[in-house]
Amino acid sequence: MTKKIIILTTILALTTISISMGLFDKLFGKTNSEKPATTQPKVGHQEEWEFYFSNVNDKLGSIFVDLGLQKVAPLTDKPNVVWVSIKMNNPREDGLSSQEESAILGEIEDALVDKITSKHNSIYVGRLTSAGDRDLYFYFGDTTLYDKTFSEVMVAYPKYQFDFGTKEDKEWGGYFDFLYPLPQQFQSIQNRRVIDQLEKGGDNLTKSREVFHWIYFKSESDREKFLERIKNDNFIIVNKGSDKSWGEFAYSLQIKRVDKVDQNSVDEYVINLWKIANEVGGEYDGWETSIEKD
Repeated sequence: MTKKIIILTTILALTTISISMGLFDKLFGKTNSEKPATTQPKVGHQEEWEFYFSNVNDKLGSIFVDLGLQKVAPLTDKPNVVWVSIKMNNPREDGLSSQEESAILGEIEDALVDKITSKHNSIYVGRLTSAGDRDLYFYFGDTTLYDKTFSEVMVAYPKYQFDFGTKEDKEWGGYFDFLYPLPQQFQSIQNRRVIDQLEKGGDNLTKSREVFHWIYFKSESDREKFLERIKNDNFIIVNKGSDKSWGEFAYSLQIKRVDKVDQNSVDEYVINLWKIANEVGGEYDGWETSIEKD
């Protein structure tokens, strides 16, 4: 049984992902996917919590961030970034949180977020889990006695060591330059969302199927350069079009190939097509596939 699902995903840029560490450098040197259980002060945005993996000082890191804040940040009444770093007692060998410790870490996180956001003019923006530490990040107005609030919460968890700090960050560089995903990371998030929808539709992702791609170009010659670059990759041309009403990128190309649709496979071929399109002056616009049920 086959059901078509349309996916349009756009990559804006591709950047090497490598971030420097150090509690302060984590933000300025450059997991759990559930939404926090606590309620934050309303700041006029729709919360959009997502997680992704990153290379943090050559170590695996999991970042959990409210993408929705991008539409309203920076908030002028919250010019200070505040963080608390909790040392995990039983991390995995790769430095991420272990299954046996995830529940208590989630409890600590909820307690901190609830207390901090209710007691101070602050908002929780995200966290990093890496190298055996879990770091929570907030943006504050007045930071007076923030350290006391952290201590009041952590006294209930005497087995956990913690550290904290604050820094003025009016432009929210810590959010935009560290926590917020780079274009390649954001594309991987988008791909995962689509794959989740495939699975919700009853697709177990084991069956290869046709995957369609759309790319747009400024000129016919750019389109031909792209086709030359992928001529040995077994893609089939579905359609070539042109329409001046599309604006600057008035020349379209639709191609297809039978591919796997697991996360790693999708990320690999989508990002490769984007890179080639970018190199010839084009724009990779998105992909489409079908839900396949056994």
